[in-house]
Amino acid sequence: MASLNRVILIGNLTRDPELRYLPSGMAICKFGLAVNERYKQGDEWKERVNFIDINVWGKQGENCSEYLSKGRQAAIEGRLTYSQWETDEGQKRSKLEVTADRVVFLGSRGEGGGSGRSGAEDSGAGQGSAPDDDVPF
Repeated sequence: MASLNRVILIGNLTRDPELRYLPSGMAICKFGLAVNERYKQGDEWKERVNFIDINVWGKQGENCSEYLSKGRQAAIEGRLTYSQWETDEGQKRSKLEVTADRVVFLGSRGEGGGSGRSGAEDSGAGQGSAPDDDVPF
């Protein structure tokens, strides 16, 4: 039996990205994303906000840390990751996060107070994308 774990989100960062390095030297960038959801209840439209924690690894994570900031819009493509742990008091905790495979910076540099490049840009450069001079048209 086959399974699929794929997530595509567009939202705004709820906090500035936090960049850390593991002892191996691998970078991990963490930030929160707010994704609005509209639904109809009776004759009235309602809006609910979902808050999602995002993890981005390697060079792509370093790019997110450098160019994204709180309020900036981004598109995330990745997979769900489930974590479990036990607190010092013995309570079991769990968390569902998104591990990003691809992050696209949306909006412009000034939107959301963000520094960074303008327009929609893919922070996964070199991951399956051809340089401009190799495009056949």
